[in-house]
Amino acid sequence: MNPPAESAVHDPLPPVSLEPEGPDDEGFLFAVYAATRTEELALTNWDPALRQAFLAQQFQAMRAGYHRQFPAGEFSIIRLGDRPVGRMVLHRGAAEIRVVDLALLPADRNRGIGTLLLQRVCAEAAAAGQPVRLSVWQSNRAARWYERLGFRRVGEPGVYDEWEWRPATGT
Repeated sequence: MNPPAESAVHDPLPPVSLEPEGPDDEGFLFAVYAATRTEELALTNWDPALRQAFLAQQFQAMRAGYHRQFPAGEFSIIRLGDRPVGRMVLHRGAAEIRVVDLALLPADRNRGIGTLLLQRVCAEAAAAGQPVRLSVWQSNRAARWYERLGFRRVGEPGVYDEWEWRPATGT
């Protein structure tokens, strides 16, 4: 399988780049995280204070878990031109490149930014002869997007599905 093909993007994008997370990025990272939980929290009847407390606790747990599980991970802010629009966490292991997290602000979704970033990761993996792997919450709509990019479900189904993209073997 070759790296995913470029998808058509109607409006030209400013340059998409990654920069390392810094201590001053915590507020932005929380905003990105909170935006990923909006639909889920809309199903509750929690008041705003309870939602905020829940989000803060979950955000800190997620951050601590990622840093504990992937201490050598690359924790990045996604920039569109000079504007931060999301976050990406990658772990480059000996046998795989793992996309730990990829999240964009709602206004910047469906513009080709995530596709471009995953295409870059897949091209890097192809050059190294490695697969790209990631986990997706089973009911996440992003699963269809990963499938369109050439990822396939692997392993046993669970709360999180494991997905994998493999470079062409040349055979």
